[in-house]
Amino acid sequence: MAQVAYIDSMLREYLVFRGYSNTLKALDVEQRNEKDQHFRAERLIEHFNAAVQSSDLKALRALWLHLENNLFSKLDHTYATAVKKLENSLLKYYLVSAYSNNKPDKISEFFNKLASELQQQSEWKDWFFFSFCKNAEESPIFALYFTKQWQDTLLLSLRNFLTTVYQCLPQPTFVRAEQEAAYMQRLQDDNTRLRARLLQLQQEQQQQQQQLASASSSQNLSGGEGSTRRRNTCRHQQSLSDILPFDISPPGHIVDDFCIIASEANIVGQASEGQARGLKLLIRNIGSGSSPVLSRKDNGGDKSSSKHRSGSVGRSWI
Repeated sequence: MAQVAYIDSMLREYLVFRGYSNTLKALDVEQRNEKDQHFRAERLIEHFNAAVQSSDLKALRALWLHLENNLFSKLDHTYATAVKKLENSLLKYYLVSAYSNNKPDKISEFFNKLASELQQQSEWKDWFFFSFCKNAEESPIFALYFTKQWQDTLLLSLRNFLTTVYQCLPQPTFVRAEQEAAYMQRLQDDNTRLRARLLQLQQEQQQQQQQLASASSSQNLSGGEGSTRRRNTCRHQQSLSDILPFDISPPGHIVDDFCIIASEANIVGQASEGQARGLKLLIRNIGSGSSPVLSRKDNGGDKSSSKHRSGSVGRSWI
């Protein structure tokens, strides 16, 4: 409310500067009569009721259009059904009042001006018969709207709705000018502080990167020396003088494979030489004309010697 009072004083100062004395007087009257949001809603209800009782369709429509453009359009879309229902009920209240005041010309004027708009709504289908209906207050279709209870309920619902709208209505932009200026200043201060914080973090990050780079370079140098030292140590450990032989006992004698092959060749040569001598002896006996068998028969005494010779031949053959 402090901002509203400040704007009112500025507006009054502007009206004095421009010389709008009548507007200034009207502003003073309005400010004295306007107490709170409930009083504003009551004043609107009075304007609506006055337009209905006087059958002033133009004033009724102008006031509703003003509220729809400046108040109802700022509401959530869920309130659209309630706003439309209140508008239709207010127009029906206008027709009932014109019929009760015996003003058929106002009823005809109403349908001539709004027929194209109302004929698209299903709830107005029966109301086009209203101007031709006799004793409409007794008709089961229109009797409800002539009751005082329905009319009072309509005005009470409209007042409560307008009161709620005024309470939820956001403040005008020029009323929130000071608040907006303070809010923008706070945003600028926050922006400056965040920029300084960002710059500080970037500097810290650069310092950390430099420290990491220097640490990695020193680590690479120490790592190179350590690897060189390890390679030298490995080379020193892998020298032949440092390798210890396994504890394996040597063989009793060393065998030469070539010597074994030579001895086997001598044995084979001796066997073949013995076979050759046996064949020569056999040939000599055959060539002398004497058979070994006959000589064994003739010379029984020489049997033992022949057996000994033939056995020697056989053994040498084998």
